[in-house]
Amino acid sequence: MEPILIFPDPPPPELAQALDLSGYPWKAASDELAASRIEPESGWGGAIICAYLDPERAFALCRALRKRDVPLEPLLLLVSGTQLGDLELRDDLYDDFCLAPFHPRELEARLKHLYWNTGAGVRPELVEYGELVLNLETYQAAIGGAPLDLTYMEYELLKFLSSNPGKVFTRETLLSRVWGYEYYGGARTVDVHIRRLRAKLGEHHANLIQTVRSVGYRFGQSRWGA
Repeated sequence: MEPILIFPDPPPPELAQALDLSGYPWKAASDELAASRIEPESGWGGAIICAYLDPERAFALCRALRKRDVPLEPLLLLVSGTQLGDLELRDDLYDDFCLAPFHPRELEARLKHLYWNTGAGVRPELVEYGELVLNLETYQAAIGGAPLDLTYMEYELLKFLSSNPGKVFTRETLLSRVWGYEYYGGARTVDVHIRRLRAKLGEHHANLIQTVRSVGYRFGQSRWGA
């Protein structure tokens, strides 16, 4: 998909991180002129305007983007709670708004909804389970909006398990499916990586990967209960 225009430049770090983790490309601009200068030939894939940082310039940019021959959409406004009253007479300047500070999952949900409604953009390929998100295009992972620092094999193991929730896999199966048939490291390699993954998922999410006694490991809940 085409990059999303972000205001201001530089954008808030939490916004940039949330977009990167969700796999949405973006470019930041400080005003309409800067936005026109860096605009891709095929146009913007939408816009996210942080109105809570510089309201006057933010709404001026919204007006400019909406007055184009082809109005830019979708346009998401990030506002503070004290600005809600300012939106009543400006509903033509945006397609949706989100309160700041925002949760990364809420931002992602609103973008997903906007792109679904407008038919614009292509959502990145993700694996999601509860608060866990894996972006298969960028090899990034996050839990509860916080990025996970995973090695290549930790990511591959987590991707395989989370793509098959509720299923039990033996250590030998995980070795062949994740590491490959040519791997001779032994079943202990699986145990070590599982232990590392649980540690990185944190205390509140470590139980996403469950040990099935005398069999192997399962990700998430079985349809038959614990």
